[in-house]
Amino acid sequence: MVKRIVAVVAVTAAVTLLTGCGGGRQDTPTADAGGEVTCEVKQDTRIGIATGNATGVYFALGNAYAEQISAATGGTVKATAAETGASVQNIQQVVGGTYQVGFSLADSAADAVAGKGSFTTAQPIRALARLYDNYTQVIVRTDAGINSLADLRGKRVSTGSPKSGTEVIAQRVLQAAGLNPDSDVSAQRLDLTKTVDGLKDGSIDAMFWSGGLPTPGITDLFTTAKDKVRFLDITGVLPKLKEINPVYEAGSIPAATYGLSADAPTIVVPNLLVVREDLDANLACVLTETLLDRKPQLEQANPAAKGINADTASKTAPVQLHRGSEAALR
Repeated sequence: MVKRIVAVVAVTAAVTLLTGCGGGRQDTPTADAGGEVTCEVKQDTRIGIATGNATGVYFALGNAYAEQISAATGGTVKATAAETGASVQNIQQVVGGTYQVGFSLADSAADAVAGKGSFTTAQPIRALARLYDNYTQVIVRTDAGINSLADLRGKRVSTGSPKSGTEVIAQRVLQAAGLNPDSDVSAQRLDLTKTVDGLKDGSIDAMFWSGGLPTPGITDLFTTAKDKVRFLDITGVLPKLKEINPVYEAGSIPAATYGLSADAPTIVVPNLLVVREDLDANLACVLTETLLDRKPQLEQANPAAKGINADTASKTAPVQLHRGSEAALR
């Protein structure tokens, strides 16, 4: 009986190793072996893409990108996108091998390579490309008496999902405004769906969100809540943010994006696609080529993809481009 149980366990373990959710073989990417970059992946390879909240742009584009990778390679590279907490968590899980590609805000990625902020040591990541810009969207209920960042003191504020790029920016903006994120506001670490619901029902007073335009969840908020919510101008703290990281820039959300009466000034930061530094260079090349070649299809998933272009794709400093991406962009 014992021998039979051991045999069953052994067979089960072997099947688990060889099969995935769809019953096919799980082929993980090989490590970069150096040498010439041919931009060809010849063996079946499966990769995971870490995105963000389900109603955010990362998730919409990540799923579209996964489909286009599979289509562009004739199924040789099969990609799957997953909902995550976003930037910081994505970097941690890419480094840990849970996913092979991750969306990240440039400031979080810069912290990762420097080993500061949310990272205690330098992380072994590279960039596939710079994507579009994220807009810091601070929205308040009109009945909450909030006319400036200082007015957030004592308020219920959603600072985004734990370990997200939104949370990083939210904490920095609050600190730049002279507020302690841990004690001066009632911080609610909520994903975008719960945050939007909270603003609608009045259980929170304000929210931070860093995302591309338009963000589906924010579109839903302004469509259903309308005059009950409005954007808060945070550009006054930009000089202090640039002291932390020069990637922060001034920008504005066009009125037409969410049916506003006027453009909303705010702070923007670029997005990157990141991978481990030792990812196979040919795979990195294919992923970068697909990103640019299939841009029209990505734009159909979300207009934010219009910000992806070959001219800016290599501008990922201080995160170094992966050598496979350098070959693709040449």
